[in-house]
Amino acid sequence: MESAAVFAGLHPTPGHHNHLLGPSRTAIKLLPPSIDKVNFSPLPLKLQKQSHFTSYIDNSAINSGNSFRVASPASDVASELADIDWDNLGFGFMPTDYMYSMKCSQGENFSKGELQRFGNIELSPSAGILNYGQGLFEGLKAYRKHDGNILLFRPEENATRLKMGAERMCMPSPSVEQFVEAVKATVLANERWIPPPGKGSLYIRPLLMGSGAVLGLAPAPEYTFLIYVSPVGNYFKEGLAPINLVVETEMHRATPGGTGGVKTIGNYAAVLKAQSAAKAKGYSDVLYLDCVQKKYLEEVSSCNVFIVKGNLIVTPAIKGTILPGITRKSIIDVAISQGFQVEERHVSVDELLDADEVFCTGTAVVVSPVGSITHQGRRVTYGNDGVGLVSQQLYSALTRLQMGLSEDKMGWIVELK
Repeated sequence: MESAAVFAGLHPTPGHHNHLLGPSRTAIKLLPPSIDKVNFSPLPLKLQKQSHFTSYIDNSAINSGNSFRVASPASDVASELADIDWDNLGFGFMPTDYMYSMKCSQGENFSKGELQRFGNIELSPSAGILNYGQGLFEGLKAYRKHDGNILLFRPEENATRLKMGAERMCMPSPSVEQFVEAVKATVLANERWIPPPGKGSLYIRPLLMGSGAVLGLAPAPEYTFLIYVSPVGNYFKEGLAPINLVVETEMHRATPGGTGGVKTIGNYAAVLKAQSAAKAKGYSDVLYLDCVQKKYLEEVSSCNVFIVKGNLIVTPAIKGTILPGITRKSIIDVAISQGFQVEERHVSVDELLDADEVFCTGTAVVVSPVGSITHQGRRVTYGNDGVGLVSQQLYSALTRLQMGLSEDKMGWIVELK
């Protein structure tokens, strides 16, 4: 199955409705599960009303280079939210209705994809992703506004980062346009899983992997781009409350010349041992140091780190061992717009321990204030066991922007409806 890894188990989840919701909030009935696929061209998706309750592909539109059409019913059908406890939504996986899949062979380009029922995937035991870890992932969120609009935050940045990572991992990748349009289609197909305003977000997980079979160490012959989604609440169970970190001095997350600067899957398995040990001792997570001098900050297991001293905000520079976080990049711009001085450079442990505030950033956490740092048995606390003023200010500014509660002067928001 190395050149045709297929998706199996694509059956409706009990209680799910077999409808896609178009931008006009009309329902689009899909084909039966056995043939429940909607092919996608790399061009923007357009959902148009038709007079019959059917679903089809206009191949002439694809062949002519135009966007294809998916038929929808003539009458509007209101969207219903999934029946889950939105008030107690944590950061955990929850199966939704649809996922997106697109494939290509080594040396070729991705051309079209399809929405399929969410389900397990089938891979050869010799798939490159399973044997040699040839894979990348991304993470971004969709938010629901009170007026019914759905917002994405800087999806083109995720697309660009995926392309950079794919080059490092010897993989083809979707174009920025293909990535963004696939994300839009997947979000709209799973609209009923987007939490109500203020209750959370729809976490979007794009994956790029070597799905083809390969025995000797080499790039896989086939690649799969996959997107699934899940409604989520806060990443840390404390929410916007101080987390407690411990500085790791023996194990390291990344090395110069390695893959620490791209979002490859191996970066995350490597932190599990130190993270598990830290959590067993009551810490929230681990803060890693550089592997050469062992005195400069790098990042937390899955977050970038910032320190605050007066009006100065400092974060470790991106030099190949630290992931260039999109939230990190956004927080820097927001902080500068609010009058803070921001520096990207080496940050020593001594400077960390002398800071007024410390906070972490990432797609999952957005901004997470640090209440304490423990380094070689010495514990330093920040503030009065509360959220620092700068952390709170930046968190509020960014989340209000992401949720459409403030004016988007940066041009970062993509509105779907």
